[in-house]
Amino acid sequence: MTSLIKNLRDGDEFVGFYLIKEIEAKQTSSSIPKDYLDLVLADSSGAISAKYWDASKTDIETFFPMCLVKVQGVVQVYREKLQAKVIRIRKTVEQDGVSITDFIRSAPVEVEGLLQDIQKAIISIIHDEIRSIVTFCFEKVKDKMYSSPAAKFHHHAYYGGLAYHIVRMLELGEFICHQRPFLNSDLIKAGIIMHDIAKPVEMISEYGMVLDYSNQGKLIGHISMAANWITEAAIKLGIDLESDVIMAIQHLILSHHNLGEWGSPVQPQLPEAVALHYIDAMDAKLQMVEDMLQTTAESEQWTPVIRGLENKAIYRLKI
Repeated sequence: MTSLIKNLRDGDEFVGFYLIKEIEAKQTSSSIPKDYLDLVLADSSGAISAKYWDASKTDIETFFPMCLVKVQGVVQVYREKLQAKVIRIRKTVEQDGVSITDFIRSAPVEVEGLLQDIQKAIISIIHDEIRSIVTFCFEKVKDKMYSSPAAKFHHHAYYGGLAYHIVRMLELGEFICHQRPFLNSDLIKAGIIMHDIAKPVEMISEYGMVLDYSNQGKLIGHISMAANWITEAAIKLGIDLESDVIMAIQHLILSHHNLGEWGSPVQPQLPEAVALHYIDAMDAKLQMVEDMLQTTAESEQWTPVIRGLENKAIYRLKI
C-alpha cells in the first residue's frame, strides 16, 4: 500500500506510487561530478522534495514532469525539512492499476459550481460598464478556469484553485461591503474577479499543477496583462479610456499586491483597492494555513514552515 506523503516521517522507509511534479537533472559539486535527479514527488495528500543520487543517463532521459512512478526510498531531514532519498524508481505500467487522477489535489468543492457562483456575481454587478468589462475579461479564460490553480506554490495551488480562491474572496467581499457600506460593491466584485484573471494565461498548467510560466507570464505578468485586457475591453465596448470606471478597475488590479517588491507598480489609493488587497491577502494566507494543516499528519504538533507566512510554522492546538 502506498505511503501517503503527509504521513511520512524522518527515518521512514517507504514504497509507493507518486507523480513527478518537478524534475531537474543536476550534478554534484564533488571533484568528480556525478549526475543526480532533483525531484518533487506528489500525491493527493501533498508533495515532498526528493533526490535520486544514482541517476544514469537513461534515468535522465526516462523521467519527466507529470510522469507516474513507483518509488522505494527513505525519508531524511535536510535543513529542517523532510526530504526523500530515492533508492529505486521506475515508471508505472498498466498492471499497476494507477491513474494520474489518483494523484491530483483539487478544490474541495465542484469546480462547475464555483464557475456558476462567479458568473452569478458578474450578473449581479449593477453598473453596466463595469459588468461589461468583467464579462469581456472572464470570457477570455472561462474554459481554462476549470483546472487553473491560483499559484505555483503559495496558495490554492491545485486543480480549480483559482476559481475556489475567487469565490471565497467574493464571500469575504460581500461581508465587508455589508459592514462597510461606503465601499462600492460593484468595484469590489470586479476587483475580486479580475485581480488574478490572467493567471491561466500567465501559467502553463496541467491537472492543476504549474509546469512553467508562459512567455507572456515571464515577460509581462498577470497584473499587467489584466490591466491591458481592461483597455482592450474598453476599446471593443466603446467605453471612454479616460473614464473613471476604466481608471478605477485598472487601479484595483495594478495595486492589489500592495507593494512594488510584491509586483504592484502602485499602492492602493482607492477605498476599494485597500479592501481588495486585504481580502486577497486574508484568503490566500488562511488557505496556506489550511493547506499545510491538511497535508501535515495529524500526529504532528507543528506544521513545516510556510514561506508565505514569513517562514513561520503553525501549531496544531488541540482544545
